[in-house]
Amino acid sequence: MFPIETISAKMLDYYVGRSDALIIDLRDAGSYNKSHVKGAVNVPYGELEGEYDFPKEKLLVFYCDRGGASMAAAREFVRRGYRTRSVIGGFAAYRGRNLVISR
Repeated sequence: MFPIETISAKMLDYYVGRSDALIIDLRDAGSYNKSHVKGAVNVPYGELEGEYDFPKEKLLVFYCDRGGASMAAAREFVRRGYRTRSVIGGFAAYRGRNLVISR
């Protein structure tokens, strides 16, 4: 069992714009297009299966809608040798200053 580091939704702002981190939104494309954290890339959770590769030198910060999928993704990528964080409470808990809303 690999220990997974978790962060609060509030801490997401700390990772926005950092060159050493990659924020990954695991929600479906429709939800991402409506709103997401600035700079996050959208990779729906179902698409992570197989050998999805991210840059190994980056810290992967996963968030989903409520936190369950991001925990599972973080656990899988730690097993593959990545450094990860999972957001507790997911996007539903995020109230930060880096919210992008599409109209």
